[in-house]
Amino acid sequence: MPGDGEAGAAGPAGRGAGVAGPGRPARPAPPSRGRLLALLSVLAAFLLVCHRIVPDVPGHLGSLLETFLPWLGLTVPVLLGLALLRRSRVALISVLLPTAAWLGLFGGLLLPGHAPAGGFTAVQHNVSDENPDPAGTARVLIEASADLVALEELTLAALPVYEAALAAHYPHHAVQGTVGLWSKHPLSGVRPVDIRPEGIEEGWDRGLRATARTPEGDVAVYVAHLPSVRLGLSGGFRTAWRDESAVLLGRAVAAEPLEKVVLLGDLNSTVDDRGLAPVSSRMDGSGPGFAFSWPAALPVARIDQIMTRSATVTEVRALPRTGSDHLPIAARIRF
Repeated sequence: MPGDGEAGAAGPAGRGAGVAGPGRPARPAPPSRGRLLALLSVLAAFLLVCHRIVPDVPGHLGSLLETFLPWLGLTVPVLLGLALLRRSRVALISVLLPTAAWLGLFGGLLLPGHAPAGGFTAVQHNVSDENPDPAGTARVLIEASADLVALEELTLAALPVYEAALAAHYPHHAVQGTVGLWSKHPLSGVRPVDIRPEGIEEGWDRGLRATARTPEGDVAVYVAHLPSVRLGLSGGFRTAWRDESAVLLGRAVAAEPLEKVVLLGDLNSTVDDRGLAPVSSRMDGSGPGFAFSWPAALPVARIDQIMTRSATVTEVRALPRTGSDHLPIAARIRF
């Protein structure tokens, strides 16, 4: 039988105060319930709202965060579940902060589009230079019934296949280097757009500009494929060439004399990424829907863009998978 002292330490009062009995180590008092969860909620809300002030060095961490910014919303159900598990009122209230921040940034993308009947449609697709089925890819693109189709990573072997497959539906087309534009409307003023960064060898040709004579008037159409980015342990998120190419593309768009502009391309960047600011600050890249396009097997980001000037994207969606590692993207546009 234990003595009176040991029985007292084992009683409710002793347990509540963390008092130790003989031979038993004292247990520290538990921390305030939910304080850590509340702090994590504040941090998630801060990163969503103030992502622009996250430093881009070392390793372009700010740009990397912005590339996958919508996925920060996954912290909300996790924090909510933990708050309910802890039964912490403070933590539950704090979860409202990242919830409101995420809805403020991306809630509008969840709303249904309001595409007018008979509107203008554009499709953007990086077809991949390793695509084993160009003809099948062309069939997917044709089913979208778009006015404009922009393709990147065209190869000498695959180009004749696309030209033959698309000719009946798109009588007008232009190709510059590895990018091309197919149109239901006449094209004129076709010329290359120099977006080659310093350090990339001659012959790297990934930009074109054309005027499409549409029922809505003349529209300047740009097709571009910015350099790829790399993520590694040694160099971090390497974006230098892409960022330099974005500056050149932004200057070209800014100098465009036509009022109506449509930009189609694999920009290797999301509209939230500060690396695309030289372009996104001059163009409207918004539109209802996330339409993640890469990688095709499990899309986590939309790096294929359809952007406009003096026009509105009323709907954007991903098309069925092709033989590429990207998904095609279609957008309805109102001029």
